Amino acid sequence: MTEHRTGRRRTQRQEEMSQFVMARGSATAADLAAEFRVSVNTIHRDLDDLERRGMVRKFHGGVTAQPSGVFETNVAYRLRQMLPEKQQIAGHAARYVEPGMSILLDDSTTALQLIPHLAERTPLKVATNFQEAMHRLSAMDGVGLLGLGGEYDHQHDAFLGVMCLQGIEAIRVDACFISTSAVGGGDAYHQEERVVAFKRAMLDASARRYLLLDHTKLGKVALHRLVPLTTFDRVIVDDGVPEAVLADLRHHQVAVEVASRN
Repeated sequence: MTEHRTGRRRTQRQEEMSQFVMARGSATAADLAAEFRVSVNTIHRDLDDLERRGMVRKFHGGVTAQPSGVFETNVAYRLRQMLPEKQQIAGHAARYVEPGMSILLDDSTTALQLIPHLAERTPLKVATNFQEAMHRLSAMDGVGLLGLGGEYDHQHDAFLGVMCLQGIEAIRVDACFISTSAVGGGDAYHQEERVVAFKRAMLDASARRYLLLDHTKLGKVALHRLVPLTTFDRVIVDDGVPEAVLADLRHHQVAVEVASRN
């Protein structure tokens, strides 16, 4: 019984610790030890567990929930970031959705913001591998939901793997709306090879392709090159993108559009 209570306290502490780090972006081990009143050694064991689950990334002396070139942040963290900009971008992207279309949404938190706009554009058929998107779409009248299954990944709250790829390859849709974590030099990038694989499959299955990007993702690279930006019919960004960056995108022949604020 004592062991059970200890395990429950550890689980609760780790959950609170992950929320603490996500709210601040990063923290030191000493900060966490003081906050949760446990030893630094206990903190490091907790952080090892959280890192294995993809919740955080450790560095010397601390931990961060922020992305790097090889680490994509947990979906719970991404849902909190740049929300007004993502809503701005999604509102603009919605103009490319018409009643009667079939569309694909990836597991990005930017494409997720497109869902509230779909109620005005039914009937629609929407396919996605993102569990949170499935939950929201399943409650909408006039939307036929096609869930792309496979191996569930907690870090992304999405289905990935071979079965997901097979599901995407078995369909053809009018348009896909996706995002990615880094864009630079005329190319889109992502940290994870398996995510690159399913995003490429979505692009191959779509007649028209839309990339949705908040300005924090521009001027960066990640480990894996996804596709050239010219692959997309439109790249839609928020109005926080500097003019020099827009000029560089256009120099690379990218069809970029800036979403205006409502």
